[in-house]
Amino acid sequence: MQIQIEILTKKNCCLCDDAKEIIERVLPDFPVTLTMIDIESDPDLFESYKERIPVVRLNGKESFVFKVHETTLRKKIEELIKEK
Repeated sequence: MQIQIEILTKKNCCLCDDAKEIIERVLPDFPVTLTMIDIESDPDLFESYKERIPVVRLNGKESFVFKVHETTLRKKIEELIKEK
């Protein structure tokens, strides 16, 4: 089962860089794909999120805002794997 992780981000966002770094540490341990979504490229996304980034979604569900915790991320991915 493949799990999709999306990071809603924008240019020059140090919190986004931190989130990506944490997620990339976890990627090798799970069947996960990572997609970066630039909110500035979509007016609706930008209007919805503006400064409320990064937002990390697991299989489309908003799971983290502003900060990603590695241990919690691992637990959430493990739960998704068990559900399927």
